[in-house]
Amino acid sequence: MTRPNRAFSASCEPGPGVTLPGVSTSQSSFLIRPIRPEEYVRLGELTVAAYHSLPAVMPHQGEYDERLRDVAHRAGTSCVLVAVGPAGEVLGGVTYVSGPDDPYSEELSEGEAGIRMLAVDPAYQGRGIGRGLTQACLERARADGRRRLVLHTGDGMPAAKHLYESLGFERKPSIDFSPVPGIDLIGYALDLAGSADEPGDGPGLVDPQRS
Repeated sequence: MTRPNRAFSASCEPGPGVTLPGVSTSQSSFLIRPIRPEEYVRLGELTVAAYHSLPAVMPHQGEYDERLRDVAHRAGTSCVLVAVGPAGEVLGGVTYVSGPDDPYSEELSEGEAGIRMLAVDPAYQGRGIGRGLTQACLERARADGRRRLVLHTGDGMPAAKHLYESLGFERKPSIDFSPVPGIDLIGYALDLAGSADEPGDGPGLVDPQRS
């Protein structure tokens, strides 16, 4: 068994029952694991590129780009996961927010976990990487005993909305919010109680062909 890298946030070390999935398809092969310090810059630039590939123009983009690039801060306080290819190249990443006390919580309630800053390299989008990262967060939330996984996305992000809805997330207008003027985020949530035994949602099971 590989010893955990102590550079990882303690909350990002796999706990009992957590399987970090490896995925191989006709289009792509990748492994999902906690990020390593030498990958911070790569994931930051990749995340900025992914957000800039969206059709909508985001107000305050320059300021938000700096937040997206600051992977070191996210990894120091929360759990940052990456999808890496066969040669160790970073293909995408996500921040798993463990609960309301996590600094990256967006008004989570007790018993809830969250997903933030999910991004896939534009050159590798459509290959199931975003789905795999999302399912890795679902698995962690179940292992942490959370009752619900919550996320926010933009209304002008149809691919993201399709992904979340295909995984069983439901729209929650009651948690929509606007972090700054001109940016409106819509909420989704997936109730986890009793869902661990549903087909296709168990630990480590990833079906990229459905993305």
